[in-house]
Amino acid sequence: MKVVVGLGNPGRKYERTRHNVGFDVLAQLADWHGVSGFKSQFEAEVGEFNLGGDKVLLVAPQTFMNLSGRSVAAVVKFYKLPVSDVMVVCDDMNLPLGRLRLRGSGSAGGQKGLQDIIQKLGSQDVPRLRMGVGRPPAGFSAADYVLSRFRADEAESISQAVQNAARGIESWVEQGLEIAMNQVNAPE
Repeated sequence: MKVVVGLGNPGRKYERTRHNVGFDVLAQLADWHGVSGFKSQFEAEVGEFNLGGDKVLLVAPQTFMNLSGRSVAAVVKFYKLPVSDVMVVCDDMNLPLGRLRLRGSGSAGGQKGLQDIIQKLGSQDVPRLRMGVGRPPAGFSAADYVLSRFRADEAESISQAVQNAARGIESWVEQGLEIAMNQVNAPE
């Protein structure tokens, strides 16, 4: 079993914001694989499908971003999974808009949802796919920026990034981390 955790904040107010790109990737995977319904469990919305002989659990924590670790730790404990079978998808202001970076471990790099997951799981060896949302313009606070929606001129780039991220996750499930990293992190 593989678990794909998309980070974001619950509620319509936050839909399609920079902070919710993790939820957008889950929605793309759900659409491609015919996941018709999500159920509420583990303080998350959870859907599942099969890919290449593996069950894939899509997990959208509903705890708000900074408490995502509670939900993820509950899933990992329930299914007795190694952290290497969990992929966290999150936004990253340090990457240019639409740029993807897949890693098997490391620090949270300032992403508070990822930091909470690392802390609750007690390991930095959690695979993560960061999606670039760009830097805030002058005069914009980081918090306001990540909670803002993408501009019309950014829509195509972010839509393509969501699709590329979903393909990278499929590659991770079917072919493993190294191949997925080579695919996702390839120079543009």
